[in-house]
Amino acid sequence: MNALADQKAEYWNAPLYRGMELVEKPADQTTLTRRYTDEAVNFITQSKGKPFFLYFPHTFPHTPLFASPAFKDKSLRGLYGDVVEELGWSVGRVLDALRENGLADNTLVVFSSDNGPWLLMGETGGSAGLLREGKGSTWEGSMRVPGIAWWPGKIKPSVCRDVACTMDLFTTAAKLGGATVPQDRAIDGKDITPLLFGTGKIEREVFCNYRGQQLYAARVGPWKAHFITRSSYGPDKPTHHDMPELYNVEQDPSEIHNVAGKHPEIIAQIKAAVEQHRATVQDVPSQLVGTVEGK
Repeated sequence: MNALADQKAEYWNAPLYRGMELVEKPADQTTLTRRYTDEAVNFITQSKGKPFFLYFPHTFPHTPLFASPAFKDKSLRGLYGDVVEELGWSVGRVLDALRENGLADNTLVVFSSDNGPWLLMGETGGSAGLLREGKGSTWEGSMRVPGIAWWPGKIKPSVCRDVACTMDLFTTAAKLGGATVPQDRAIDGKDITPLLFGTGKIEREVFCNYRGQQLYAARVGPWKAHFITRSSYGPDKPTHHDMPELYNVEQDPSEIHNVAGKHPEIIAQIKAAVEQHRATVQDVPSQLVGTVEGK
């Protein structure tokens, strides 16, 4: 097994907090999925008399992976599969709590992920299936993740292939709640209620894929142009393309067939959309870098 992915509890001296209160250190990570779920179910029960928002990010399946004894060594996919099956159990508990408290018909539930698999971690990092590459890149294996929306009586079972992202949830929630999206700042998210309810499409001129602060790729409709390419993580350098690579990611989700030479008009269209996008981007101070007075 990849040493980086070796899951040993004693390697991780991570604390567990509830608010500002230290609950446990080191945390027993085999219990995290269950304990988070219990907290979420309790919150739903306590909040049922008023509108509420529950943001419920699990620790797993990000590595290191830990499953409870009830799920350990139960799946055909090893530890990763055990963890995912326990997450499925957790989702079931949350949906049951909504039903039991009479909230299911008035609650939108969205299940998604922040990125694709961490390929460096081998079997414990997950798999993007037929999609190319993984976390850290701007290939589909990093950028395209599952998005499932559930709302009994409002959302009909279907598959939607339009592009949406987690930035859209703020704008969509504001629309559903009868609120106005702030006008004093740029809001990138779109109202995706037409996609959720099957009433229409949304206008999205271009969807840009960044790596850090650099725009690497952009998608317009089914077409995706790569201006810079680089693998997920590793020693390789970015490759800048004078002629961007072009893929039809609806027909070729594995991004195998570069068809840039056949479609110069599509390249021109995407370049124009990217320039329009760049004209709207305003530099803001990084929230991840501390500032020093006078510098």
